[in-house]
Amino acid sequence: MSLRIFHVGADKFVELQELPAALPDGGFLWIGCHQTAFETRLPDLQAALHRWAGGPLVDLHVSDLLNKSLPSHFDATSWYDLMVFRRVAAGAGTSPAAEPAPGSVRQALATVDTSAVGFAIFDRVLLTVHHATASTRNHFAQRLAELNGGADLRGGSRLPASPADLMLRMVNHMVDSFLDLRRLLTRQFGDLQRQLLDPKSRFADWHELLDARNTLNMLEDTCEDQHAAVSEWIDALDERPPAEAPAARHERDLLRVRSRDVLEHIERVLGHVRRLEESAEAAVQLHFSALGHRTNDIMRMLTVLTAIFLPLNLITGFFGMNFDALPLVHSGTGLWITVGLMGLLGVGGVAYFWRKRYLATH
Repeated sequence: MSLRIFHVGADKFVELQELPAALPDGGFLWIGCHQTAFETRLPDLQAALHRWAGGPLVDLHVSDLLNKSLPSHFDATSWYDLMVFRRVAAGAGTSPAAEPAPGSVRQALATVDTSAVGFAIFDRVLLTVHHATASTRNHFAQRLAELNGGADLRGGSRLPASPADLMLRMVNHMVDSFLDLRRLLTRQFGDLQRQLLDPKSRFADWHELLDARNTLNMLEDTCEDQHAAVSEWIDALDERPPAEAPAARHERDLLRVRSRDVLEHIERVLGHVRRLEESAEAAVQLHFSALGHRTNDIMRMLTVLTAIFLPLNLITGFFGMNFDALPLVHSGTGLWITVGLMGLLGVGGVAYFWRKRYLATH
């Protein structure tokens, strides 16, 4: 179903078939729809919001909800708040538990899901617009149905008390979905680092490494936008007039606590993305350092060989001159004297450079 309507009460969660003419006596309405359904049913939704909340969505906010590439941000009016939040999660068909295949970083990062979910938060209505498969809506529809009737025995959770409460729960779920992606990226970058630092490997997947770093930069920008949007939401929550009723004050305090918890989760995600970037950069630097070290070893070996054979070349060049009066040329033992001298110089050179550790393997 591309558009689903739910009535969330204090102790019940019911899915409705059509938009009601008026708001129910208690609780609030949650309307979760795909982008295409939102665009198709926009006149009906605008009319219903006008009946329920006293005003429809602003045209610019409608454009924001229909924009697939809009970054995470927050905006507010006098009768509703608007939150657009981009998720960071492993895409469909990606198994975080599977072992990475060599050189599969590009394929893993290409499956990152950064689709956006738009939230229009009224006093008693929550409108969510999903741009991808609406997996977040379906997950929470099933989750709230399990909570139907009161507390959850597993975690003590209750049905959300307000549209803002449900919005924060969905945002927190979208942030926590990064955990699976984090495990996947950690394994994939571990594989890439092993290839970079393997002395027997000739690493050539530089395009893959560049794509991976670009994707990490995109993830960092997404997390920063998430952080800014939730921070603005918290600021707007603090700027609202203080509630007079004790129940309203209690609900406001719970929203602040949940909002700060979401912000803390985003900061942890952002910190992990930055650590992955630093790890990738460190692996590249270590790779070039190892290449430089191997190059230095090769040049040292060539230099030592040159120093050993230089006096030998000098001797052979000296006795190879076209003169008749050279010493030892006409002697029967001259050849063996010269060979012995060259051997002595060669062995002495090797012993000297070995003592100086120029020929040491490590």
